[in-house]
Amino acid sequence: MTTEDVLELFRQSGALLEGHFILSSGLRSPVFLQKARVFMHPDKAEKLCRALAEKIRAEGFGDVSQVVSPAVGGIIPGYETARHLGIPAIYTERVDGTFQLRRGFELAEGEKVIVVEDIVTTGLSIRECIAAITALGADVVAAACLIDRSGGEAYVGVPLVSLTRYKVPAYPADQLPPELAALPAVKPGSRGLS
Repeated sequence: MTTEDVLELFRQSGALLEGHFILSSGLRSPVFLQKARVFMHPDKAEKLCRALAEKIRAEGFGDVSQVVSPAVGGIIPGYETARHLGIPAIYTERVDGTFQLRRGFELAEGEKVIVVEDIVTTGLSIRECIAAITALGADVVAAACLIDRSGGEAYVGVPLVSLTRYKVPAYPADQLPPELAALPAVKPGSRGLS
């Protein structure tokens, strides 16, 4: 699946937005990928996640026992990618600001897992999820995402498999270009939700 194929599924879903957006990382961008608009269509989510599972296998990371995703954004792609890998999917949730496993989810000492996220900008959610997993003694062999909007620049601490890389400009709030600063800012992401 090419970058254009992925972006076309986002366009068809009304998920490729333009304006002034506050990303979950705190950075500002003229483009927002509203993945929830894609995930509301099971056929599109299935197509994207099947391709991601194939890429995970092709890059040598398919020999894992579970997919672990950071909530909220990673739950659907984590589940659907796990379905195509033929393994269970679990997720971490924030408890007092820190990712933890809840709901009876467990990881065994030394268990090999992969973290699956929706979209990566800075890699913070993946790094936080990895910290929760490794604190339990499990081994994160890689992370994967549908879109790496950092263009390969995000550091996640393990190899990152991305279905596609789509470099989107992102700026600190105090370094906005004039055309972006002139637009009202909108925060469509989920970080900070209880």
